[in-house]
Amino acid sequence: MGAISDRLTLKAEALEVALVPQIGGSVSSLRWHGIDLMRRLSKEDLDAGDVLGVAMFPMMPYANRITGNAFEFAAKRWQVLPNNPPEKFNVHGSGWQHSWTVTKAGAIDATLSLDIAAGPEPYSYRATQAFVVSEEGLSVTMTLTNTGPVDMPFGFGLHPWFDRNPDVTLQFKARHFYLEGPESISGDRITLPPELDYAETRPLSGGWRNNDYGGWSGEATLRFPSRGVGLRIAADPVFKHLMLYADPTKPYFCVEPQTNASGAFNRGRWDDPDEGVIVLAPGENAAGTVLFMPFAVNT
Repeated sequence: MGAISDRLTLKAEALEVALVPQIGGSVSSLRWHGIDLMRRLSKEDLDAGDVLGVAMFPMMPYANRITGNAFEFAAKRWQVLPNNPPEKFNVHGSGWQHSWTVTKAGAIDATLSLDIAAGPEPYSYRATQAFVVSEEGLSVTMTLTNTGPVDMPFGFGLHPWFDRNPDVTLQFKARHFYLEGPESISGDRITLPPELDYAETRPLSGGWRNNDYGGWSGEATLRFPSRGVGLRIAADPVFKHLMLYADPTKPYFCVEPQTNASGAFNRGRWDDPDEGVIVLAPGENAAGTVLFMPFAVNT
């Protein structure tokens, strides 16, 4: 393990992972045989502390947007704050916008933690991310504990960013597709149409995508043939949803494993397993692991 300017480097065989705990508890690079598997944090974004430039950040205590910056739970209205101007609505919670504490650091593993006390927003929670690298890949175990005085709805996920090569392909299985409404808000859930289905390997769509795929199988495969590499993502069953973000004008795209459906906190179907919201009593926790496993692709 090396530490340079608050960066941690974990290395096992050909896999190297760099962390920037002070920038949202984020991953700054994931490299295999010297090849970047995620978008690498640039020196400019590192110096600026720009979390929107990292390779991957955590989403806690929920994923995606809360419409109107408020939701109804247990006969009470809970208010959150807009946190990503110029967007109007809170997105991905608060975890990605705080510095995390390094509680363990070794040659192949590290644990980061974050404690948030309720203030202007209603959530009190403790979050940890346990990173372990091996010859197989990177394992990230996320744990979220309700440290507040009442039951609250929670969710969590990971937000990786990938360089958008022209020949990139994507494959994963899901059952549902959530339409996108105005201001990036999740709309109706529909049966997955064939033209939007990635059950078979296909190129990344050339159009705009900012959609939740529900009933996700927990596995996804990305291939970057021009770089000779691919990446398999395997997530625990608690991650029921996969968010796909792809703006054809941007040189990157995102494939985000998450527990709760986009927009679930506004729909209020707290007991619906498809929505994936996790209600935690005081002191209760939820956890899940995501694996990122690189492999060679013939060019």
